[in-house]
Amino acid sequence: MPRRAPRALRVAVPARQSDGAVSTLLISACPGPSACGAVHTYLFVDGLEVVARSDNRMAGLAPGQLLRPGGPLYPTDTPRHVEVAAQQQPEPGPDRLTVRIQLRGGTVIWSDLMYPGPDGRVVEEVRFSLEQYVGEIERAYAVSEGC
Repeated sequence: MPRRAPRALRVAVPARQSDGAVSTLLISACPGPSACGAVHTYLFVDGLEVVARSDNRMAGLAPGQLLRPGGPLYPTDTPRHVEVAAQQQPEPGPDRLTVRIQLRGGTVIWSDLMYPGPDGRVVEEVRFSLEQYVGEIERAYAVSEGC
């Protein structure tokens, strides 16, 4: 499903209200050539794979690119847009999936999201505990180094 313009999606599905709940991040990686020809990062937020739910033409970028120490997924006080996926189907293309990431106190905030949550409502923003978030990035990077 191609990613629709935010306005079009909001008309179809009521926007989810930010309730300040803390989400959980889990990161996994496709093992590479034997499975799909390349290594991709999978970003699970509260059990939902963000890239596939946002736009199924996309595949997560390589773990070494996203998860390296001090890399793009590490939060900073200054908000920034981070590419997390690139178009792979029907063939590699120019489209990218971006997430706005910022650190506010002990909370990491991802915004500018646009994917259906488990209840069908649009998820526009998620918040993570800084400790869980950074710990998961470090864990996933260490595991991906062995691949």
